[in-house]
Amino acid sequence: MNLIVDIGNTRTKFAVFHDGALQELKFADQGAESKVLDELLENYPQLEKAILSATGHIPDPLYNKLNQSLALIPLSHHLLLPFQNKYATPETLGLDRIALMAAAVKHFPGQNVLVIDTGTCMTFDILEADGSYHGGAIAPGLRMRYEAMHHFTAKLPLLEPKALETYQGSSTADAMHAGAFRGLVHELNGAIDETKARFDDLTVILTGGDAQILRDHLKNGIFANSNFLLEGLDFLLELNALHE
Repeated sequence: MNLIVDIGNTRTKFAVFHDGALQELKFADQGAESKVLDELLENYPQLEKAILSATGHIPDPLYNKLNQSLALIPLSHHLLLPFQNKYATPETLGLDRIALMAAAVKHFPGQNVLVIDTGTCMTFDILEADGSYHGGAIAPGLRMRYEAMHHFTAKLPLLEPKALETYQGSSTADAMHAGAFRGLVHELNGAIDETKARFDDLTVILTGGDAQILRDHLKNGIFANSNFLLEGLDFLLELNALHE
């Protein structure tokens, strides 16, 4: 039984996996990580090993408890990867992008895969059919676009994202929704079309926090999987535990 710990910019995800299947997913706000970890260790005494992925700061109490309680593997580009990492600067490649490419290998071996992660920043990453990864793109995410319009202007309000079917907003709020939401939809569809033109039989995966609000507005044939990154982390944990 595996524990996956994914520390993001604002909260931490804890996922319990057994034989590659997700058993439980819990979230912890900053400062509550150790409490959630204690609960999971008590509820799942079968837990043996863990992988830790962090885009933000790793709290010392959390790291120490993980390291003392389980066989811990911190995620880095130095680990054994199931794909050929041909990124020009592998030391700067985001850990989340490594995990997403691992999940692409697990679920779609021998295929061309475009993974779109709709998080704080939106990432586009391509796994080629020969198992190589050369890179992708990073762009502002949906909420970042709303926050930028509010922060860099004097009068535009800070809005919660809203799905619109038209690019013609009849109020300031709707005009912002049209620009942020519809603009992002057009960007996503454009990225999908461009990638499909380059790669035959392309599989497209949509994941991340805004996947649900966006998926029904994108082109057909897209797979939405909110746990894709966690599944990649579990796959990496198993792969590296076997080769220790």
